[in-house]
Amino acid sequence: MSHEILNLEPKKVWKYFYEITQIPRPSKKEEKIIAYLMGFGKSLGLETLKDEIGNVLIRKPASKGRESVTPIIFQSHVDMVCEKNKDVDFNFDTDAIQPYIDGEWVKAKGTTLGADDGIGVAISLAILEDKTLEHGPVECLFTVDEETGLTGAFELKPNWLKGKMLLNLDSEDEGQFFIGCAGGKSTIASIEFKKEDLPKNVDSFLINVKGLKGGHSGDDINKNLGNAVKILNRILYEGTFSYDIGIASIDAGNLHNAIAREGEAVVVVPTNQKENFIHFVKEFHKTIKNELKISDSEVEITIEPTSTPTHIIDEFTQCDLVEALYACPHGVLAMSQDIKDFVETSTNLASVKMEGNKIVITTSQRSSIESKKEDAATMVASVFDLISADVKHSDGYPGWDPNPNSEVLRVLKQSYVNLYNKEPLVLAIHAGLECGLIGEKYPEMDMISYGPTLRGVHSPDERLLIDTVQETWDLTVEFMKQLQ
Repeated sequence: MSHEILNLEPKKVWKYFYEITQIPRPSKKEEKIIAYLMGFGKSLGLETLKDEIGNVLIRKPASKGRESVTPIIFQSHVDMVCEKNKDVDFNFDTDAIQPYIDGEWVKAKGTTLGADDGIGVAISLAILEDKTLEHGPVECLFTVDEETGLTGAFELKPNWLKGKMLLNLDSEDEGQFFIGCAGGKSTIASIEFKKEDLPKNVDSFLINVKGLKGGHSGDDINKNLGNAVKILNRILYEGTFSYDIGIASIDAGNLHNAIAREGEAVVVVPTNQKENFIHFVKEFHKTIKNELKISDSEVEITIEPTSTPTHIIDEFTQCDLVEALYACPHGVLAMSQDIKDFVETSTNLASVKMEGNKIVITTSQRSSIESKKEDAATMVASVFDLISADVKHSDGYPGWDPNPNSEVLRVLKQSYVNLYNKEPLVLAIHAGLECGLIGEKYPEMDMISYGPTLRGVHSPDERLLIDTVQETWDLTVEFMKQLQ
């Protein structure tokens, strides 16, 4: 095994991270990484367990003389968001991620890197393998399906974990410790449509929105990024009511927890309107470039002739669809009244897909206040109720209430000061973390979340800041040494 990232420090962490990138591990398809973890733990002679849902728990006894130290748990999730650029030929079910070094960062070629949360898994494996560390009893918990359903955390059994403190390795800013997170849920609307024959004297076009950054629907929702669903729909709305277009297909966005990066639609345009419509799309491209010139400047909109579709969506449904998508909120709904510059409540218009004779719109809502989360979900549902769509909500997941008097926070903060002679930031995060669900099963668990610096997560621009991996490892080692 020879790869450039294997020369990075700390070598043991990067070694395991590289091995993890070579194992396909989409959400709900984690069989290969589960087998890898089970083999890893057993090869070290450590107690290695797997529950019915697929969570893996590996226990490492205390180092000599540290048997009475508070037992701790390092927790990370094994699945990854599977996003790629449209021009990249890649199968997440079978292909290995292709990581590479780009200056200060590790990235992947055309796909998500999977450092969310592969780097947390790698740090845990290095802890389990390293016999030189000073530590009390350690458990490493590896959960499944965090990205699409938090299934592993939902199904975690009470009394399975023995540790009293849990360190979640799924945060994305070195030097920031998180002690609370938002709760969330999804709202999904389905609209049935009828297939209509094409009218006479029309031309067919493919409209493409691409080049957007995308990103995490929690961490990045306040960054004024473009949303491909919203941008594409502005074109379709104007096309519907000003140029008499018919929509044959629409496919925009992908995952519920990612801001939509790309979208496309096939439309038919009356021949006598096509030049005007093409001109409108090109001018709209300039408008969007101007609107996003700072926050998402690489956005591109193209329109080109395409093969003639066999049918279009019926006119009544088309009008309902473009109006509902226009009305559907997206972005920050409220800022926190308690924490400066912290997003309290948001909603993400994640995707629009055609499935048979249905159009499925997926959205997700987040809030650190449970009642506001429910209010946001009802707001979104109401938009689609107005067009008689079939609207369903997921069960959702709870937030995690901050505990500023936490012992794990005190020791981790002191460890950070010991190493870097400065205070870390202590925050809550607008993204969802498994800590909320784990706290429901283990209400006395003392928890914190931290990790190295990641950017562009949930998109092919995902990247991991190299130096912060060493810093996170050093902090973890120091914490285990300082804990009594």
